Amino acid sequence: MKLQIDINCDLGEGYGAYRVGNDAGVMPYITSANIACGFHAGDPMTMAQTVSLAKRHRVAVGAHPGYPDLLGFGRREMQLSSEEVMNCITYQIGALQGFAKAVGLSLQHVKPHGALYNTAAEHEDTSKGVVGAVRAFEDKLIILAPPNSVLARVAVDAGLRVAYEFFADRAYNADGRLVSRRHPDAIVKEARKVVERAVRAVIEKTVLASDGEVVNLGEVHTICVHGDTPAAVTLVETLKKGLIQANIEVKPVRSLI
Repeated sequence: MKLQIDINCDLGEGYGAYRVGNDAGVMPYITSANIACGFHAGDPMTMAQTVSLAKRHRVAVGAHPGYPDLLGFGRREMQLSSEEVMNCITYQIGALQGFAKAVGLSLQHVKPHGALYNTAAEHEDTSKGVVGAVRAFEDKLIILAPPNSVLARVAVDAGLRVAYEFFADRAYNADGRLVSRRHPDAIVKEARKVVERAVRAVIEKTVLASDGEVVNLGEVHTICVHGDTPAAVTLVETLKKGLIQANIEVKPVRSLI
């Protein structure tokens, strides 16, 4: 059976007069778009434009909710209760669903952003807030989560579909966690390395950690490249071509799980 994978990217992360990344350049090469919902980035105009762009390129859309932290781009941890997390996420999914419905689309998935993603991956209460919001809102939505994470386990236990995610443009520690963005080598910038890492993750289900140790990932359903990376367009274009050359079919994650 031919191997299959999804390529996702965090998009719609501008705000007001400020633009982050090149959404129009990235969109032709991905199969799933994680669209910011206004808390860490994004606004009504940006959400509407990004959803319409995704429809034009037949890219599946998902909510990319974050902590209410515009100043820190959602990359700073916040001390929120499970109920607060649940309500923040419900609010954001609802906002994006409105724009999707307006152009005849339905949401495919939910992927927490930044610090919320990292916290939910390790902490039960935060993951229960995320999962509770998704389950109450629409239990057919897929949750994107790291392999072997608390978030993945809580989602599976709740009966939700989970897509296990690999970050092709981020370095990993030996424990399977992402290298902190404060580290100078946290971002993988070379297109060749991004492709090599992605192909290895799909075929061998492993990644080389920053210290050279082999990390077992298990099954991977979706590969992320960050839209705010300066070379994002080149990375996703090269990644898609490299996966196809490796005989790996690229499809939206809803068709894989």
